[in-house]
Amino acid sequence: MEERELAEGCKQGDRLAYKELYERYAGRMLGVCLRYAGNRETAEDLMHDGFLKIFASFDKFSWRGEGSLRAWMERIMVNVVLQHFRRNDVMNYADDLDNTPKAYEEPDASDIDLIPQEELMKYISELPVGYRTVFNLYVVEGKSHKEIASLLGINEKSSASQLTRAKASLATKVREWIRKNA
Repeated sequence: MEERELAEGCKQGDRLAYKELYERYAGRMLGVCLRYAGNRETAEDLMHDGFLKIFASFDKFSWRGEGSLRAWMERIMVNVVLQHFRRNDVMNYADDLDNTPKAYEEPDASDIDLIPQEELMKYISELPVGYRTVFNLYVVEGKSHKEIASLLGINEKSSASQLTRAKASLATKVREWIRKNA
């Protein structure tokens, strides 16, 4: 089934379309949830919650071309994760901007390419939830600090601080990996 047909079937409540949608996109949506959640069990729970939200929201989906279904689903998954974080008050932001590194040495892109993707994802998952969330929203989702601040209920300086801390932490881990494995 083509993406557009699949979306239409889901809009009409076709259970086979729902099943195919889940089978086709579950892996990718789990990846989205894992980027934020940091552990598989929570990510799986959030992914299932996200699919329930997707199935219940198809009346709001409008086809905008190939890939629009996946993009719409990913936005819903991210929103489900952020709602979970807010509901469970797991976003512990320290506004201690004095301890934010002013500068850090970014590893070369060619060095980063040497590191297995699983290892990089592990480093991201090990970040504190605040760092990880802002990092994902800024780097992966392309959100501005203003948008992130609005989504998370923090100020823009906190968003920028969390991103700097996340990048500094990741840069340290990448340099350590390169030193040990290069």
